[in-house]
Amino acid sequence: MAEKGKRVTRAVGFLAGVISSLDAVRDQRILWPPGALWEGLRSVQRVELGAGIALIVVTLALTALPRRDV
Repeated sequence: MAEKGKRVTRAVGFLAGVISSLDAVRDQRILWPPGALWEGLRSVQRVELGAGIALIVVTLALTALPRRDV
């Protein structure tokens, strides 16, 4: 049961990061190159995009790390 809860938590964290990132860039017309996208964002959107990407990276890192049996 604990393993299932961890998987659900990781899935929710990943999806929250994706949704946050997509929400930050929803009104942008230019998505590539990243520098052009970044210049078009307001500061609040930059924070939202950064937090979303960070949440995705942390979730993927926690998924990739080997489990330790304590």
